[in-house]
Amino acid sequence: MTHNQIIKLDNYQIITLSIYLCAMSIVSVIQKAVIKSLHSIYSQDFTEKDFQINQTKSEFEGDYTVVLFSLVKSLKTSPDAIGNELGNHLISQENSLFVAFNIIKGFLNLTVKDEYWFTLLEKNHNDICFGKHPMNGKKVMVEYSSPNTNKPLHLGHLRNNFLGWSVAEILKANGYEVLKSCIVNDRGIHICKSMIAWQLFANGATPQTTNQKGDHFVGDYYVKFNDEYKKQVSELKDGGMSEAEAEKNAPIMLQTQQMLQDWEAGNPEVMDLWKKMNGWVYEGFDITYKSIGSDFDKTYYESNTYLLGKDIVQEGLEKNVFFRKPDGSVWIDLTADGLDEKLVLRKDGTSVYITQDIGLAKQKYEQYKIDQSIYVIGDEQNYHMKVLKLIAQKLGLPYADDIYHLSYGMVELPTGKMKSREGTVVDADDLVDEMKATARQHTEALGKVKDFTAGELDSLYDTIGLGAMKFYLLRVDPKKKMIFNPEESIDFHGFTGPFIQYTYARIKSILRKETTERKPLSGALLPLEKQVLYVLEQFPSIIKDAAQELNPSVIANYLFLLAKTYNSFYTEHSVANAENIEKKNLRLHLSVMTSVVLKNGMQLLGINVPERM
Repeated sequence: MTHNQIIKLDNYQIITLSIYLCAMSIVSVIQKAVIKSLHSIYSQDFTEKDFQINQTKSEFEGDYTVVLFSLVKSLKTSPDAIGNELGNHLISQENSLFVAFNIIKGFLNLTVKDEYWFTLLEKNHNDICFGKHPMNGKKVMVEYSSPNTNKPLHLGHLRNNFLGWSVAEILKANGYEVLKSCIVNDRGIHICKSMIAWQLFANGATPQTTNQKGDHFVGDYYVKFNDEYKKQVSELKDGGMSEAEAEKNAPIMLQTQQMLQDWEAGNPEVMDLWKKMNGWVYEGFDITYKSIGSDFDKTYYESNTYLLGKDIVQEGLEKNVFFRKPDGSVWIDLTADGLDEKLVLRKDGTSVYITQDIGLAKQKYEQYKIDQSIYVIGDEQNYHMKVLKLIAQKLGLPYADDIYHLSYGMVELPTGKMKSREGTVVDADDLVDEMKATARQHTEALGKVKDFTAGELDSLYDTIGLGAMKFYLLRVDPKKKMIFNPEESIDFHGFTGPFIQYTYARIKSILRKETTERKPLSGALLPLEKQVLYVLEQFPSIIKDAAQELNPSVIANYLFLLAKTYNSFYTEHSVANAENIEKKNLRLHLSVMTSVVLKNGMQLLGINVPERM
């Protein structure tokens, strides 16, 4: 079959080969063919939901299986009778997709012509766009990272960043226009804690004088604040105060609260210190974001958004969505929705988090006219996000239904939970360095990089280490909590990023020595060759599924399956020393397409693949 041929399916529709191979998966094509044949045979209409199609089990002959039991009641005949009539009708059509069928206990097993797979390979084996979908005219904003400027990014931020960035890329591959955004929490009592501690304990030290990265430098003073606070609380308790009184009256806490009031009043000295310390943190963040491959199209700052939403609250009062209590504070009653009363404006008229979030949601919509706003936020904020969406809906805001919380579980280390204020958090920078060092150890143990230059080795260790961490954090469904094990993540033989990277590098090694021939593919496909093709063909559907679920683990699991399937094939069948020239050309096409899909899939996860390793 040549590139320009047209496949006819049951004489009901002519589909060009490009659409047939790219816009529709083979399962979809088979579903449509079965529906058409059932209508022709029985004069009854069916849909894709009326029957199942699965890949045929390895112990049976065939490629795809139609499960017939669900059709028995409507057609009032046995599964085997349905299978015989349907199978004969499908293979009798002009230019049928199928070459044979068999029936085993109510299952119709269909064998697809090899020509279909040859066409798939010839058309797409070197197509870097294979799997991607055309633009759909929809615009989406994905918000992720959302750091505080009182500490460096940590392991929890890494899962957030990797998840948000990957979801954005997966949506792009599905035809969405995507804006990546970040809200920086740069004001509030937690920021003032670091500022007070710096005033008390720094003696004028700066990141430059201490040779520290700015975010790490400021983070140290957040820990110092907590240490001093606990010490003062203990002293007050020893003097006879209750714990609650001590916590409220500790001098360092009173100083911090006063600093927050001074900030809100615009005190010049406080504002200067705030800008200086935030500047140190931003410089540190930029270095980390660059090292982990995270970026944003738009950055919002809480210091610019915390007053947003107050006008919306006033409108809500006029609509009786909100109510004012005797002390002047404004609330919304969500008890009928299974929640409780929620404060939206303090008695002094100042905003709370939910107020500014309503305002920022409106600002995003008005600025960019987005069709959906996706918030990548940990599951500890599930309640807050439910409240945000409910309030927006009750206010009748145009973007209300398009607010989506991509909730994800917390990530821990084998040693347990982490706490920023106690200094037990693993900083992102330290973890990246550890992963790079571990990659070095594992790679040198394999002994295959002796001809690499120092620069090439440094790049390779970075690619493997960072890739291992990203893959490990993304291979788990976002909704699940997880434990990150650095050593396990870098195993070259397990369900890991390095295993996929190694498979890619192995294929590229083959292709550096051999090239595909530009002539039609031919011959009979062997089971393992066909098995690789089964998996490759699924890539467009996998990208679509990952977008619908907003779940990069769908991609990660698929890539592992593809790498594992290719390795099984390669173990049994030589590429360079194939049985004949036809087989060699076929396997080279197979190898090229596998390498392209592995590379494209890993890129959707934010992971690079090395040409050599």
